[in-house]
Amino acid sequence: MTSASDPAILHTIASYEAGIATLRSAAAGLTHAQLNTRIAPGTWSIQEIIVHILDSDLIATHRMRRIAAEDLPLLVSYDENLFIAKLPSDRINLTTALDLFDANRRFTAQWLRTLTPDAFAREGIHTQRGKVTLKNLLEIYTKHVDHHQSFVQG
Repeated sequence: MTSASDPAILHTIASYEAGIATLRSAAAGLTHAQLNTRIAPGTWSIQEIIVHILDSDLIATHRMRRIAAEDLPLLVSYDENLFIAKLPSDRINLTTALDLFDANRRFTAQWLRTLTPDAFAREGIHTQRGKVTLKNLLEIYTKHVDHHQSFVQG
């Protein structure tokens, strides 16, 4: 039995995968200047937000795979602001970032569909959130793109 037998899980995976089109649509047609403008001091530019979404997605895939494979893995948090400050997002090609986001989401969605429904109840220990299930992480990262979409669209 795979997740294909659970309509709720399938719906969440489909919503997660739909984040690809959501992010691409939000970023479509933006100029270099628009991508790198900060609306206020201390805020992230659209380019930084997009690279942040990619960073967090890559980390999420790693966390989800560890939960599926390991018994109660420790999921170490990271400082997203330090990533923005120390890893210059403005020098990353937007198309490359979006393509990697796309490939990672498609890979992860395909992989998630191979799991049994029981796998989504498996847990890990997040250093900030405490116990989280694979299903929790899938839901969190499904909503993550929507959370940032309004900032990307302006």
